[in-house]
Amino acid sequence: MINRREALSRVALIMGGTVLGAEAFLAGCTTGAPGLNFSKSDIAFLNEIAETIMPATNTPGAKEAKVGEFMTVIVNDCYEAKDQTAFMEGLKKLNEACTKAINKSFMEATSAERNTFLTALDKEAAAFQKTKKPTEQKHYFTMFKELTLWGFFSSEVGATKVLRYIAVPGKYEGSIPYKKGDKAWAT
Repeated sequence: MINRREALSRVALIMGGTVLGAEAFLAGCTTGAPGLNFSKSDIAFLNEIAETIMPATNTPGAKEAKVGEFMTVIVNDCYEAKDQTAFMEGLKKLNEACTKAINKSFMEATSAERNTFLTALDKEAAAFQKTKKPTEQKHYFTMFKELTLWGFFSSEVGATKVLRYIAVPGKYEGSIPYKKGDKAWAT
């Protein structure tokens, strides 16, 4: 199975920085922040956000990897109270912004509408990241995107069906030919 530290470093590399809550996760302890009560509808909402970010194609998507449940665990166990608040407010902001943009809640929107909306939100988050002050929180969509990638690629589904995976590796081979289109290796 993929090593947690390796998975986290890959996600951080993909996201271009550090992943919120990673230090507490790697330390194997909680932040001491009060736990949040996520409802089944919150988890379903998170799964739909994640599935829009990482949809099922010829490989499984984020829903099959249960990324929504993963997000709730990380937010509860690894986020500090201020980050938990920002995350929960982000859920409301995302839904409000979607309703304002397309006159439908995110859950009512079609797959194409969700994709168009989140693409625009991703551009907004990237622009915010470039100008944000060190004391400011990450954009809420950046939190969702980081957790989606982390949760997906550290799941059994992501590691075994999307990445190349060998349960018990053989000998060390320092130079393996790579062909364009080959999957990355899970460790």
